[in-house]
Amino acid sequence: MNDHVVLVNENDVEIGLMPKLEAHQKGVLHRAFSIFIFNTNGELLLQQRAYGKYHSEGLWSNTCCSHPFPDESTFNAATRRLKEEMGIDASLNFLYSFRYEAGLDNGLTEHELDHVFWGITDKIPVINHDEVLSYKYISEKNLRIDMQNNPAQYTEWFKICLDEVLEKLRI
Repeated sequence: MNDHVVLVNENDVEIGLMPKLEAHQKGVLHRAFSIFIFNTNGELLLQQRAYGKYHSEGLWSNTCCSHPFPDESTFNAATRRLKEEMGIDASLNFLYSFRYEAGLDNGLTEHELDHVFWGITDKIPVINHDEVLSYKYISEKNLRIDMQNNPAQYTEWFKICLDEVLEKLRI
């Protein structure tokens, strides 16, 4: 069942399971999480998604994102995937949740109730090359310049939530 996503309603109440690819083909609302890791200089750790991913391959995105397994909390899933993808253990903090829907490549649709976590660490990533092509730390200023000049190089969900994440972390 690890290839399934948890289907939810608008209130994040579980209503079923569906194979991950089918959920993205049909654009069905499902539970997800996104992680934003910063270093002590305030730079955001980005990952470049590996080639061969079923969508958004080769694009830059937040540090890590995925879906919890059935019967797994989003916090436990976020902690697990950060280690699996980026080779990092970090103390994660819940920031907020939001719902979005965005068209992707390959005729897929991302329709997620996304739980956002953040953390701070100076640990050096040890990336899983099946998931991650590359990584970099980047300042907010340089990130915004690059996103303005090269918006097609970034994932849709990252473009949707970046401003709100940074605004909430400034408070």
